[in-house]
Amino acid sequence: MMKYSEAAKMSKKDILEKVAVLKTEMFNAKFSKHTVGVDKPHTKRVIKKDIARLLTAMNAKKN
Repeated sequence: MMKYSEAAKMSKKDILEKVAVLKTEMFNAKFSKHTVGVDKPHTKRVIKKDIARLLTAMNAKKN
C-alpha cells in the first residue's frame, strides 16, 4: 500500500508508469479471481486505492 506522501514525491512520468503497472495488476487480479479463486480478497481494493492516490497526486501537480 502506497502513501500519498510517497506519490507526491514522484514525477509525472513515474506516476503514469506506476498507474499502468497497477492497472495490469488489477486486470490479473480480476482474471485470477474468476479462473482460480482468490487468496487475498482485499487485493483489488488496495490496488484501486493506490491508483486513486497516484492520480490525485498527479492532478495536484497540475495546479
